[in-house]
Amino acid sequence: MSNPKQNNELEVVNPFDLNVIGSVPLTDWQTVDSYLASAHKLFSKRSNWLPAFKRIEILGKAAKAMEERAAELAYQIANEGGKPLIDARIEVTRAIDGIGLCIKELSHMSGREIPMDLTAAGAGRIAFTSREPIGVVVAVSAFNHPLNLIVHQVAPAVAVGCPVLVKPAGDTPLSCKAFVDILYEAGLPEEWCRFVACDNNTAQKMITDPRVAFFSFIGSGRVGWMLRSKLAPGTRCALEHGGVAPVIIDNSADFATMIPSLVKGGFYHSGQVCVSVQRVFAPRNIAEELAQKIAESAKKLVVGNAIDENTECGPLIRPDEVDRVAQWIDEAKNSGANVISGGNRLSSTTYEPTVLLNPAQEAKVSTQEIFGPAICLYSYDSIQEAYAKANSLPFAFQASVFTKNLDVAMESIRELDATAVMVNDHTAFRVDWMPFAGRRESGYNTGGIGYTMHDMTQDKMAVIKL
Repeated sequence: MSNPKQNNELEVVNPFDLNVIGSVPLTDWQTVDSYLASAHKLFSKRSNWLPAFKRIEILGKAAKAMEERAAELAYQIANEGGKPLIDARIEVTRAIDGIGLCIKELSHMSGREIPMDLTAAGAGRIAFTSREPIGVVVAVSAFNHPLNLIVHQVAPAVAVGCPVLVKPAGDTPLSCKAFVDILYEAGLPEEWCRFVACDNNTAQKMITDPRVAFFSFIGSGRVGWMLRSKLAPGTRCALEHGGVAPVIIDNSADFATMIPSLVKGGFYHSGQVCVSVQRVFAPRNIAEELAQKIAESAKKLVVGNAIDENTECGPLIRPDEVDRVAQWIDEAKNSGANVISGGNRLSSTTYEPTVLLNPAQEAKVSTQEIFGPAICLYSYDSIQEAYAKANSLPFAFQASVFTKNLDVAMESIRELDATAVMVNDHTAFRVDWMPFAGRRESGYNTGGIGYTMHDMTQDKMAVIKL
């Protein structure tokens, strides 16, 4: 949670106890305009472009600095974002590895020869392509992975040679600023990467400015699609929104390995993950037992301040998010859902890990991304019915199936409308080199380090007449 201060600073609080932990300066439009002008001018003169070996050197030094400050960065993630320390440490490791992926991917940023003598018209020519940086990048990020998401948006831009302006989530700007400062310390000139904490009006002017070549957005679908509709002609973009992730359970699934996976996938970061396990479809004969087993594990989770070593589920990012989750779960209870565990607000900043059995299909918990600590289970009589319900929403991101039956696994991969289907794993699984994308309202274009680097470059062809 953050609040603008009178002296043009953004105040940052720990989302559990709401104590102030720091602040960053707010950037006005006049300053942003100067950043855009500087970035556009810098990119327009090709003699200014940093050679690949220099970019590799800067990124390597940045990764080393992050390794040395890993404990400090993890604490900051937990303190400003509410992600438990055990998970925040993993996020730092992923962020460091992500920079390494950028360096490795540069060796694959190559063109190819285009055969020209396939017809007489092209004979006597040699043609080849190369990849060039696309231009000025504006990145707008989300709160839930305040370091790793920034790395995913900013490090690829630096790697391919694009000037980048980055706006972090207002709740979690400290991790973003720390990374930008590390890039400067590693030798990146400041005009190549600018930290921009600003209000929404300034952000929209920045995003829709015609000097922007590529817009990277991670956040809500409502905001993402609105901003895409306002982009200047020619601006490319990538949008990563949320999902209402479905899981199909087959009668052959192994409970012993499935339960811990579902609990982790549903309650990791208190469900504040765009591919968090939310809708679990199970055969009617095992649905209640499965709900009880998940609930038994959910009740054991320690809810508290993310900076405490024992905490497994931290706070929601803002008190009004707790209010919203409480309203949605109350609606589900009032419309007939069976509360197997949880269903209660623990404080103004925390909500109890919750398991609901058979909420109404029209309830918000069944139709919208809850982004909170709740897993919903639904009984089905045929797996085709489960597929239909899983695919019934305008959102499609990652999905999963638990089964020991190869036929069911392959059928689920075919039938589930998702960009990725996990077999015997939860929906929130990800490694940072795989494609990561939403279909339909869940997003546009593809994330993942290499894919982002490709989107931030463009083909140039040379045709030489001999």
